[in-house]
Parts: sequence; structure tokens; C-alpha cells
Amino acid sequence: MGQIFVAGFMIVMYNKDTKSICYIIFHIQISEEKCLQIIKMAQFLARKMFFQVCAKIIEDLKEIINSDDFLSQHRFSEEDFSRDRKLPFQRLIYYLINLNKRSYQDELDSFFKLINGHEIDEREVTKGAVCTARKKLKYEAFVDLNRHLNAMFYTYFNSRTWFGFNLLAFDGSTVRLPKSPEITNHFGVWKTKTGESCPVARVSQMFDVVNKVSVDALISPKSTGERDLAIEHLKITVKGDLVLLDRGYPAFWLFKKILSRQAEFCARISNTKWKQVNKFFQSGKKEEIVFINPSYSAVKRCRELGLDTKPIPLRLVRIELENGETEILITSLTDPDLFPHSRFSALYHLRWPVEEDYKTMKCRIEVENFSGKSILSVNQDFHAKIFSKNLTAVLSIPAKEVIRQESQNKQYEYQLNFTQALSRMKDTIVLLFTKAKPAVKDIIVKLHNIFVKTIEPIRPGRKYPRKSKVQRKGFYMCYKPIR
Repeated sequence: MGQIFVAGFMIVMYNKDTKSICYIIFHIQISEEKCLQIIKMAQFLARKMFFQVCAKIIEDLKEIINSDDFLSQHRFSEEDFSRDRKLPFQRLIYYLINLNKRSYQDELDSFFKLINGHEIDEREVTKGAVCTARKKLKYEAFVDLNRHLNAMFYTYFNSRTWFGFNLLAFDGSTVRLPKSPEITNHFGVWKTKTGESCPVARVSQMFDVVNKVSVDALISPKSTGERDLAIEHLKITVKGDLVLLDRGYPAFWLFKKILSRQAEFCARISNTKWKQVNKFFQSGKKEEIVFINPSYSAVKRCRELGLDTKPIPLRLVRIELENGETEILITSLTDPDLFPHSRFSALYHLRWPVEEDYKTMKCRIEVENFSGKSILSVNQDFHAKIFSKNLTAVLSIPAKEVIRQESQNKQYEYQLNFTQALSRMKDTIVLLFTKAKPAVKDIIVKLHNIFVKTIEPIRPGRKYPRKSKVQRKGFYMCYKPIR
């Protein structure tokens, strides 16, 4: 299917010199007017193909959710979801992926209003019923769905890369959790100088910064380090992946693990904690190949991970920033002919979308707005929202292609307003998974028409200082919003 897209977009993506392109493709000399008509038709057909693929992704996901194998894998016992109830296994999943923010009862009434086609909310299921039902559902169901979705994305779409590499950024953060003894004991607390301590979890994700999808996401106790979670992410990396790492990640054993997966990396590194890096920093050189040796603790960790401890030849790269600061990068891309020095400043800057994605998670889909006070409900809510965010990103791809094409003759390049896209996906997700295939295609087309109209310009050079002290919004079980 990816090859079909390459063929379908040959005319669309390279239409600057219409006569020559049409001649190359069709081997005939034709008028520019005729060529433009052909391009317009190609754009229409390519867009239609995109809609068909998006509909196929939904149908494939529905087939997985409705399969006996998926049910048996993601329930706690054979008796679970065996009776005919108003909230069976599949409906419970559809309910939990609907980007819920309000109270149980509000969201439930709205959910059944949608699937039944009622004009007003009607009481079909009580909040007690959904509390009971979700105790039977393993949170790994949403992890599994997200991996299926990502596999479909990379199979069906001609994903964008950086010089042939899948560009993956690792980054971690923390999220505040509801207060309960179970959650506090499992995840740990954040102790403050003033006020009550708050339960906090460590979250981490492996994010495709070019295609804007979360390839893998984890939520764990606060005591788990970001580098330990990175090891978990690396279990699904493959040859052709290029990992971008922030300053907190560099470690000999982590570099070894990345290379053992036949992946590559580029990391920002401190010039004060590594002797060889400090020596390079003081030298004033633009770049240098150095051999990194393991420390005693790194040797121990390598042995735990089953890795060898031979020195690694790596490349140090100096980047002079506009504000006068010097940034040192360390990378496994050691060939200066294939990867010249000039590429690295832009490469590391491409890591920024993973930071912005945490803003999306915390402020837009309100990942900290949990609907339960158990470890299971926290995991379910977190992974369900990651899946819904990814599904929105995948379904918006046709719109992104159209926006990119229509931006060519404008002063600024335009991009999709992803916040608005997420807003439109609320409740629409339920319809996508509960309606018949013809209706799903119509919904996707309607979503697309909204997405292409909801855009904003990309203004190069705009910079805003990071606000270090921002009052974060709190979420309380007793004070859920009404809308």
C-alpha cells in the first residue's frame, strides 16, 4: 500500500515544473493547462485513496477488538464479559477511548446517546456498572491497540523520515495522580516544602518527531529513572531508527543498548560530567571522533543487560547557538561525508515536538484528569488517551498533505491545528467504531473537511522563553466539569 501512495503522489508532490513532470510521467508533450488538469485529478484520486486507507485502519482495529483472541488476552478471567450486558467488552473500550474528561455518569449518558442516536441523554448504564466492568479489563488492551495502530500507519502510509531514518525522540515527564492509598503506595509521592505531598507517576514516550505519533508510551512509579524506561522503549526499536536524546540520558550502557538494536543515536551531552567531552569543549574544535570507555558502574550495568564493554567510537559535534551558548552533541553517525557537521544543529532541533506533545497530553487531552483511584484505572486512562491522540494524528494525515500543498503559494507554510483536531475527535471516535463501514467513510471525509479549514501559519524564528514556574491545573474527582 505504501508503494501505491508513492505512485499516487508522484504528480502531486513534484508539481513545480508541470510540463516537464507531465512529460517524464506520461512520455508525451502536452499543454500546461492539460497538465494542471491531470495534477488536479491526481490530487483528487490520492485524497480518495487516503480516505479509503483511513477507513480500512478503523475497520482493521474494529476487527481486532471484536476478535475472540483479543478478548481472551485482555480480560482477567474466562467468566469476565461472558454475559450479554449493556456494557460489553467492545463498548467499554470504545467508551474509554472517547477522550473523557467529565464525570462517569455524564460521559456514560452522552456515550449511549451517541450509539443509540437519541436526541437527549438517557440513563442506560450507571456509573457503578462501568466501575465494575473496567475491573475486568486489562490496560494492556490499549497498549496492544496502539502498537497495532502504529504498525498500520507505517505499513499503509509513506511515512516521512530524516535522510532515511525514522526519527525517534525519548523524553520523560511526571504526571499527578488521584490521592488514594493504593496509588500512593505503588507510584510514590512528590514531597513539597509546603502543603501536602502529591502522588506522582513517571511517564516516558518514544515519539516519532517527524510524523507526530507516540510509538511507545509508559507510565511507572516515580522512582523509575528515565534511562530505565528508555531501555523498555528500545525493545521495539529496529535498524533504521535514529534516537534523539536530551542531556539527562547519555550513559555508556544506554549507548551500547541502542547500538545492539542496530539503531543510531544523537544526544546532547554535558561538557562537565565527561572528561573526554570537556577536553573537546576546551579545544574549540568543530567535531572529533573519540573512543568512549565504560566506568565501573557502566561495566556492571552492561553485564546486567548482557552487553559487551568494548570502547565505542563516537563523534562529538560542537553547535554554536544564536544566544551565544555552546551545545555539544554526541552521535553514532561518525561518517562526516554522509552526515556533515551542518546537519546536526537542525537535527537536534527536530527533537522539540516531543516537548510540545507533553503540552498536548497535559493541557489538551488532560491526561492527568483520571477517572478512577486505582492503579488499573490510572493505567487504562493513560494508555487509552495515548491511543486516541495517535488515532487523531493518523486520521489527520490526508489533511496535512492538502495543507502542505496549498501552502506552497502563500507567505507562510501552514499546519493543522492539532488542538482543534483533538476537539473534533471527541465523540466522533465513538461513531467511527460503532457505525457501519459506509458511514465511517462519510465521517472521515467530514473530519477531513474540518481539518483542512482549521489551520495556522508556521512563522519561522518565533521564540518564547520557557516559563519555569507555571501554575498547573489540578483535577479533582468531586469537581468534574459539566462539559
